[in-house]
Amino acid sequence: MNKTVELVNHWGNFEEKHPNGSIADFCRYYLARQEKEPKTSGKLVGGVVPQVKAGLLMKIIGRISKLNMSYANIALEGTGLHQIEEFGILQTIRQEQAPRKTEVIYANLFELSSGTDMLNRLKKRGLIKEYADKEDKRSKRIELTAKGEKVIRDSTAKIEKNATMLLHTLADDDKDLCIQLLKEIEIKLSEKWQRHKGKGFDEIFEDLLQEQSK
Repeated sequence: MNKTVELVNHWGNFEEKHPNGSIADFCRYYLARQEKEPKTSGKLVGGVVPQVKAGLLMKIIGRISKLNMSYANIALEGTGLHQIEEFGILQTIRQEQAPRKTEVIYANLFELSSGTDMLNRLKKRGLIKEYADKEDKRSKRIELTAKGEKVIRDSTAKIEKNATMLLHTLADDDKDLCIQLLKEIEIKLSEKWQRHKGKGFDEIFEDLLQEQSK
């Protein structure tokens, strides 16, 4: 096959899967697919290795997520935060500027009850304050206190160091490629997560597969 035709075919396949991808994204994608499987020392994942590729990828992502949480919680020692989830909550409040409590809870993928408990603990420790929403008296809005602002500044530096530490062997181009390949999945799942509450797995399965086929 003519090399130009071959390259165009690869581009067509990439564009179909990643319609918002740039030429730079395609180049990273193409090179990654041409590389031979890297030699690794040690076991790929603990326990049973899934035979389905999607299962193996999700297990790798899940294990990395758990390890990140473990190291991040160590990094947060002495900052005034007890766990990485609290960091996410405060960052959301800081970014959104006086959001509703429910907006913060769902943005961080918490159930309403557990998210409310965490916000109450942060309030009790003087990191956030809440007040009635002027437009909807039934809702509460929250802000960081001066203490909360200091805590989030100190903890952000620690969490950034933790992320740098965990992925320091991964080149920036490879990080960009990983982001490009996974970001649309994260966006779609985050958008649908709330709408899937109360539905059975088979219904969720069909809904997500129909979305992917569009």
